[in-house]
Amino acid sequence: MNSNIALVRKDNAELSASKRFPWIELLALAMAVFICILTESLPAGLLPQISKDLGVTEALAGQWITLYAVGSLLAAIPLTTATRGWRRRPLLLLCIVGFLVFNTITALSSVYVLTLVARFFAGVSAGVLWGMTAGYARRMVPDAQKGKAMAVAMMGTPLALALGVPLGTFLGAYTGWRLIFGAVSLLTVVLIGWLLWKVPDFKGETAGEQLPIHKVFLMPGVRPILFVVLAWVLAHNILYTYIAPYLAETALSQRVDLVLLIFGITSVAGIWVIGLLIDRFLRILVLISITGFALASLSLGLGMNQPAIIIIGVSVWGLTFGGAATLLQTAIAQAGRENADIAQSMLVTTWNVAIGGGGMIGGLFLEWLGAGFLPGTLLLLLIPSLLAVWVTRKHGFPS
Repeated sequence: MNSNIALVRKDNAELSASKRFPWIELLALAMAVFICILTESLPAGLLPQISKDLGVTEALAGQWITLYAVGSLLAAIPLTTATRGWRRRPLLLLCIVGFLVFNTITALSSVYVLTLVARFFAGVSAGVLWGMTAGYARRMVPDAQKGKAMAVAMMGTPLALALGVPLGTFLGAYTGWRLIFGAVSLLTVVLIGWLLWKVPDFKGETAGEQLPIHKVFLMPGVRPILFVVLAWVLAHNILYTYIAPYLAETALSQRVDLVLLIFGITSVAGIWVIGLLIDRFLRILVLISITGFALASLSLGLGMNQPAIIIIGVSVWGLTFGGAATLLQTAIAQAGRENADIAQSMLVTTWNVAIGGGGMIGGLFLEWLGAGFLPGTLLLLLIPSLLAVWVTRKHGFPS
């Protein structure tokens, strides 16, 4: 163990001596995340074309998203655990090749069941990718730049949601959904070449470094962070999933596209701000982000008849949630230390549970209370999140 610590210190010293921040390498990881999010989210905007082409209902076509999420949920912890000793670049390439294969099958298949299988295994690739990306980015830079490195790698998420998915949906109406998935496969081929050309390799964990999963879960700070992940992401997805029904009762009932565009743009701005400050102010940024989201939720609930208030509220929501993944992944990587990849896989699983829970719980709130009350219900989750961050100073969210 002492030799491993010495090796890490030596690596950090060498990284510190290099003045070049690895933009090209980290942007390759960002592109991997971009493709991952595109693969997950594109069907939502292409459901009418997909259902018509395959001769199924839109509800059945929507199961493409469900199977992808199930694959990610089931794969994240067990496969990350099973591959923790593998060298990092071959594992990353295997995940990316998985996207290439399964998106190509999706683009070419006319058999609904075969496409569902492809979507499931694309989700499996995503589960492993999410479990390793944060640790990979952090190993490319010295300690003082780890948060910034993660912010760059995570840029793929807001860019995919703000630009990739809307563009794919728009082009799909003219070229057909199959060509869109084919284009994602071509983009994946480019990424494979990029990874082979520029992204460095790192060793996996040795047997002596590998803690059992339950011991990683019990490490100081891990459980509070997972609670914040669950509550914060659940709150976000309750509102994001049902943003159209909410807006239908507001002064912006016909401008769902504009609202989502504003959310996407401010999310990109949010991750940029987080990247600049995260290495010095992690805990403060988390507190500000959750507080900002809570205030935005309150304004969205009270200002339904005021377009300006809604736009400001959505802007603050995007600005504060855009960097959520980077903040939370940084926190759990610090808490997990040498077992960061396993801790990250727990975060991925919790995140996917929150996504699914947002649809179910939000649907219940929608039926029981109505869309106008959705923003206010988020405070039931955001206030406990804020308290958890506030009291967890030493390990979970250090200052």
